[in-house]
Amino acid sequence: MQYGATNFPVKSVLEEIGVFGRLGFDYLELAMDPPMAHHTQLRRQQAAIREALGRYGMGIVCHLPTFISTADLTESLRRASVEEVTASLAFAAELGASKAVLHPSYMDGLSIHVPDLWREYALDSLERIARAGREHGVQLCLENLFSKISPYSTPEAFVDVFERFPDLAMTLDVGHAHIDKDGMPRILAFIKTFPDRIQHLHISDNNGRRDEHLPVGKGSLDFNATAEALRRSGYDGTVTFEIFDPDRTTLVESRKALERLFS
Repeated sequence: MQYGATNFPVKSVLEEIGVFGRLGFDYLELAMDPPMAHHTQLRRQQAAIREALGRYGMGIVCHLPTFISTADLTESLRRASVEEVTASLAFAAELGASKAVLHPSYMDGLSIHVPDLWREYALDSLERIARAGREHGVQLCLENLFSKISPYSTPEAFVDVFERFPDLAMTLDVGHAHIDKDGMPRILAFIKTFPDRIQHLHISDNNGRRDEHLPVGKGSLDFNATAEALRRSGYDGTVTFEIFDPDRTTLVESRKALERLFS
């Protein structure tokens, strides 16, 4: 396994690399969001980012912009959102990232009343982003969300999208999958259904009601069962801790807990 942590985009990326490097993480998952990690700002710091990663012997995975609207009902907003993602993807390739996490489109506002139109827009945007991923040689790992914000929250929803886009991989976010009823069965179903598609993991804990991003063991997620299912699936890839605790030592405690479960 390779273990990484994700930056908080309101903080200096270089300072975040230093924190995670000193904590012994294998790579940075670079959340490419403003105010501090928009692709235009990152480009200006490219040499310094490369130097900092090299100093700590860290690799990089990129997380494409989160707070955008790729299936917005307004065409200009939809187009601008896709452009932000593809520009970030191009820079991810320049940084040497071999994989990038992509959120599926959100469903909100009036979109909930026109689900077929929303799906058409979502798939069209995904097609353009997937094409850019192929052009730049970056493996896109589509992340599961939760039902409050996107239909792409169940294994059944991903079956169709993976049939349409055979070169897409998956980021399994166990925290997202745990939200709402049947959280643990959903996590295990994702692992059983997509053992070959899952090429990246997001790890955090919660109590099944909201995306709390707690340290491992501080919520109700069954990490013993999760780790056992992943072992059986043969997973041995990248694992990012998305734990938003001001005390960064909880990242190390969570990593050690997971290492024990995988050993």
